[in-house]
Amino acid sequence: MSAANLFFDAALLAQAAGVRAAIFDVDGVLTDGTLYISEAGETLKAFHALDGHGLKLLAMAGLTPIVITGRDSPAVRRRLKDLGITEAVFGAHDKLAVAEPVLARLGLSWSQVAVMGDDWPDLPLLLRAGLAVAPPNAHTEAQAVAHHVCRARGGQGAARECCDLLLLATGHYQRLLSGHAQTLDTTAEGPRT
Repeated sequence: MSAANLFFDAALLAQAAGVRAAIFDVDGVLTDGTLYISEAGETLKAFHALDGHGLKLLAMAGLTPIVITGRDSPAVRRRLKDLGITEAVFGAHDKLAVAEPVLARLGLSWSQVAVMGDDWPDLPLLLRAGLAVAPPNAHTEAQAVAHHVCRARGGQGAARECCDLLLLATGHYQRLLSGHAQTLDTTAEGPRT
């Protein structure tokens, strides 16, 4: 397969080169932020397959995807289970308070972590991250502290753009792309996004 058809600023790639884990918010990042609440009170969320595959690619590259969300819902738990994401904190009122023990357990410093968030509750994480990323539909304060504002919107490929940036910066993108061009049969059932 030829070279990647993906380009990011060289300084941004250099900044992301030391990242070993990435923290993602859910509402507004892995979803478009819209909450559908049924009469029975069930919250429904829409996830994009591109984002899901990006998170799986991070794990394949040895970069740990972490989800820290202020809400807890069966839909989010199901999606993360389907993606094989085990590092997750649900219903986090203070995201910094729950992130620091996770990073300590993983032996990571903030300089080794990318964070993708979209609103004020994500600011403490974005401000400490080695690489801060926001979708273009994020609140203006989240965009103001981000090192990179994605082209794709939250819930519509923004998380995948962040994952692609990290994979390219850490030298895993081309290998994973070439492998996918040969076969998608990575398990008996094939990959699920």
